[in-house]
Amino acid sequence: MLSYRFLSAVILIPLVALLVYLGGLWFLALILAVVGIATWEYVSLVRKGGYRAPYAFALALVWLLILDAYWPAWGLMRPGLVLILASSLIWQLAQRNSSTSMEDWGLPLAGGLYLGWFGSHFISLRTMDNGLVWLTYALLVIWATDTAAYFVGMAWGRHQMSPRWSPKKTWEGAGGGLAAGLIVAVLLAWLFRLGMAHGFIIGLLIPTLTPFGDLAISMIKRQVGAKDSGHIIPGHGGFLDRIDSLLFAAVIVYYYALWTTGAM
Repeated sequence: MLSYRFLSAVILIPLVALLVYLGGLWFLALILAVVGIATWEYVSLVRKGGYRAPYAFALALVWLLILDAYWPAWGLMRPGLVLILASSLIWQLAQRNSSTSMEDWGLPLAGGLYLGWFGSHFISLRTMDNGLVWLTYALLVIWATDTAAYFVGMAWGRHQMSPRWSPKKTWEGAGGGLAAGLIVAVLLAWLFRLGMAHGFIIGLLIPTLTPFGDLAISMIKRQVGAKDSGHIIPGHGGFLDRIDSLLFAAVIVYYYALWTTGAM
């Protein structure tokens, strides 16, 4: 398992780093693809739960939110939401022999709103002033946090953090993630000249809040009896499993940078 995780990381991390560096349409394409695949995995999980959730409306909502973040001047949001909500409702009204019509209509839209809105913050973060530095910073801190939490939890984890939703997540692992995230955040803040105080605060925020993104996806998986959201990444599961914490990290760093440094 570890060999697969390592090989996948060796292949994916340089590709992601390149597209993050290039920015623009290259980075937009990356986010559309990754969050789009995660949306497909989410809808697949919902269908495992017995609901007849259409993929198209969830994907349309995700892409609308991400494209609106990239081209805000186009004014895509309001007419796009009207079109998606109206067409999805009309489609659902036309379905027959469904005892879960409200769930079939609402669950794809809820997932699309969550993944699309949170995912759009990757775009907002990359396009803001000094966005390459802030996005790189967020990615490195969350990867350090997740990696440390995984290995510390695997080696010394004894006390379950949330046995109902994620039996393997432990307080020991969370503590290791917090320590690593804080250290890396402070060191990178010094290296990137973001300010040591900012590094300390973000180093506390990311390890403390991002596990809720992981637990949210675990809740969905446990609800439908699935271990992973998918198997597209060897040793890691699906894209949804990989971006659950990243979604929270992007939101945290974007609003922190916006509200404390005035970056736009």
